Amino acid sequence: MRRVVVTGLGCVSPIGNNVVELWNGIKNNKCGVDTIKSFDTSNFKVKVAAEIKDLNISEILDPKSIKTNDKFTIYARIAANEAIKDSKLNKDEIDTTRFGCILSSGIGGISTIAENEDVLTTKGSSRISPYFIPKSLSNIAAGQIAIDHGCNGYTTCVVTACAASTNAIGDAMLRIRYNQEDIMIAGGAEAAITPLAVGGFQALRALSTEVDPNKASIPFDKNRSGFVMGEGAGILILEELEHAKKRGAHIYCELVGYGASCDAHHITAPLESGAGAILAMNKALKDANIDADNITYINAHGTSTHLNDKGESAAINGVFGEGSKVLVSSTKSNTGHLLGAAGAIEAIICTKAIENSLVPATINVTEIDPECNVNVVINKNINKEIKYAMSNSLGFGGHNASIIFKKYGE
Repeated sequence: MRRVVVTGLGCVSPIGNNVVELWNGIKNNKCGVDTIKSFDTSNFKVKVAAEIKDLNISEILDPKSIKTNDKFTIYARIAANEAIKDSKLNKDEIDTTRFGCILSSGIGGISTIAENEDVLTTKGSSRISPYFIPKSLSNIAAGQIAIDHGCNGYTTCVVTACAASTNAIGDAMLRIRYNQEDIMIAGGAEAAITPLAVGGFQALRALSTEVDPNKASIPFDKNRSGFVMGEGAGILILEELEHAKKRGAHIYCELVGYGASCDAHHITAPLESGAGAILAMNKALKDANIDADNITYINAHGTSTHLNDKGESAAINGVFGEGSKVLVSSTKSNTGHLLGAAGAIEAIICTKAIENSLVPATINVTEIDPECNVNVVINKNINKEIKYAMSNSLGFGGHNASIIFKKYGE
């Protein structure tokens, strides 16, 4: 079976607009949640989000790209550019027919949809932008990245809500493992901090209405009251091991396990028993050919909602056993919840955690909920060698995905 390694990373995140800044934010317990700046929240109960900050897009992309791309695609392209540069890939030196892209988005171009709906109702159909449809489609980020970097191989978009980019990374791994491609760009992008999207999640009572940014995204805390929406993009370059070694690529770590499942239970509520997440994690362990006690660290989905954190804790205990020493944290306490891009950002964090032998903390926690009886790393990072790290993502529709990274060694 062909081995798959990570050779490039790129991101735009609420705690940093590149991987160095993201990781420094994690190391320094930075919280990216703040009052919403992109629109007036006077008529909203929700007041905070984890927005992108200090990103001058006009210095990175040309005016035409900015005009013809929705913000989620812009974030994806910036992150992909960083990842490709980090990987030192040269499309003139590879077989581009074996170079693909799986890029996810849970929602896609929702700001473009809202803007053009407003144009339709106020100015008429003749004033709708000719860029409206291509800007709003969820798959366009993948297509645009393929154009940017010459991916003639398998290119697609995974849309499984908040599990999407973990599915994208896992699916991309399988394409390489089973000799369909040699290199894959994989990850996700989201830009849904808009009045329509925030209003929609608010109507579901899924978002925190806490006004203090440091008390809003607090996974596993007894006082948690909902998730905090984030935005951005995360990209990993996955590559077949021998292909990477032949070109002298830097190898961050190995991607060794992937499991996916569906609760088949409810559109938005997870199973209280965590049975679906248990199935995904067990599949990932089986795929990696390891036992549960090999895992040092789990980057949990950990959304800061009552149902998710309780159900995921039950799932972790179902796989690893009550009282397990496996270290658990949710870095959504730093970044908020990036929806379809969450798993990609968290995969990058796992990669850096392995590289730096550092387990990230769940920040701003004051009291762990007894319902979340897992070994949560609270407020202070732990210096510890990580041989295997697992990352979980669970999405509306009952989608569950789990991937496992391994410290690289010959």
